[in-house]
Amino acid sequence: MTTVPARLDLGTTYPRVQQFYAAQMQLLDGRDISGYAGTFTEDAEFAHTPGRPPARTRDGIIADLRDFHRRFEDDPMQRRHHVNMIDLRPLEDGALRSTAYCLVVKVRPQQEPVFVSCVMHDVLVEADGEFLTRSRHVSYD
Repeated sequence: MTTVPARLDLGTTYPRVQQFYAAQMQLLDGRDISGYAGTFTEDAEFAHTPGRPPARTRDGIIADLRDFHRRFEDDPMQRRHHVNMIDLRPLEDGALRSTAYCLVVKVRPQQEPVFVSCVMHDVLVEADGEFLTRSRHVSYD
């Protein structure tokens, strides 16, 4: 049984998406908020926390994440986002719908790690040979 449409070339697209997510998450984990926001389209929508309204536009994502991360300014916590189990589906407009599991590991010195499991529901577009996130909606397990 084939579950992936034939027009999606997984031999090249899938590893490119994996590399995109690896670079994007390293920006986020390195607290490079501007760099992370640069991996979204100018008109992107980003919903990452229950009860918090989605951020819209790159500038909106930067403002939202700076506000969100203020509570961690004096916290030595390191977060690592592990993205896997990526399911890609082509959309009619040429974009990709990506549904991926994301395990967030929160580590503080001398404490047990905390694990948070979520699902990223993304729409990815390609511009100048690079992927960008047009929308991301995160749901938590």
